[in-house]
Amino acid sequence: MSLLLTAAPSNVANNFPIIRQQCSKIGCAFTRNVRPCIKMVVSSGYLGGDANYKDKMYRRLDSCLVVPPPEGKKPRAIIKFLGGAFIGAVPEVTYSHLIDLLAREGYLIISVPYNVTFDHSQAAREVYEKFNACLNVVSTSGLPYADLSAEELARLPVYSVGHSNGALLQLLTGSYFSEKIPKANAIISFNNRPATEAVPYFEQLGPLVRQMAPVMETLPMYTMARNTSGDAWNAFLDTAKTVFQQYDQEAVVSLTKFADQLPSVMNQVTEGTSEFKPTPSENRECFRNLYNVPHTLLVKFNFDAIDETDVVEEILKPRVELIGGTLEKVVLNGNHLTPCLQDPRWQVGTIYTPADALAQGFKALALNDTRVLAKTIANWFRRVQLKRQN
Repeated sequence: MSLLLTAAPSNVANNFPIIRQQCSKIGCAFTRNVRPCIKMVVSSGYLGGDANYKDKMYRRLDSCLVVPPPEGKKPRAIIKFLGGAFIGAVPEVTYSHLIDLLAREGYLIISVPYNVTFDHSQAAREVYEKFNACLNVVSTSGLPYADLSAEELARLPVYSVGHSNGALLQLLTGSYFSEKIPKANAIISFNNRPATEAVPYFEQLGPLVRQMAPVMETLPMYTMARNTSGDAWNAFLDTAKTVFQQYDQEAVVSLTKFADQLPSVMNQVTEGTSEFKPTPSENRECFRNLYNVPHTLLVKFNFDAIDETDVVEEILKPRVELIGGTLEKVVLNGNHLTPCLQDPRWQVGTIYTPADALAQGFKALALNDTRVLAKTIANWFRRVQLKRQN
């Protein structure tokens, strides 16, 4: 978890007075809508914001996002993708460029959005169930819109990619379960620090929230936030529509999923949560004794102050050797947010200016690290696949 990530919604409200004013009137809360079964395709959209580019189409299968390779390219494998804390709830927004790059390398991506929680065990099990439910639909029904049959998809190997908190959940999944797990894990920027280190001033945050609770409960906004009706939510979206020109149903879904997790996290703090469950030391023991994924790639960036890849490498080494697997580590240029970098659309004017050249140059430099990351992962998966075939 990071306060940097949680600050985004409030900054948006502060920057747009219309939203801030409407929030003060109706309150802003989001209720979780958990459906026990997978539904077939319910919506579709485009990664990267380019609605004219058919190759970027994704489909939402209940809570999962399915991104096939570009039209005409058959997938070589299926990748289960998990993003980091908070931003992992909206991978179609926060990881669209990386997912698109992996799809273009010939992989069918199934991204599992999840809400952040202090209970990592629960999160890992929920992700496991959601992914396998979605995989079952894909393997039995195919993806007709992408011209992919159920038979050819059912034969594909399953790999996984996880970033930051998503990397932790991928390792936990590979330790909790021995069946229906990926053949290979790409673990990016692993991090599992204690709550007091992961969230600055966490020890003071809990008592402060509990002290403020009686005061907050007397505010009309608090009551509205706990009991937001459909009309109130629609009123908020109508207001947002006047601000965001790119407003559409997919944007609403993404916004809802991102904000839905915030009240739950604050409730856990209010109720006295003081540490992640299991604790980081308990997770390390779990990896050391139960990790079952045969092939693992650890990806570390050279400018990442919160990375713990070296720690988990030492923990996994003996376990992977015991199960006859392989463990590799690579160090790439970048930082903790490199997997989240997007491909902005720089609009050049009628005259190409030095400012245009400078902006495009910075864009190319920034995105190069993400491209190298995607290529490194894709090439490693190919080598794993060749070893398994031989």
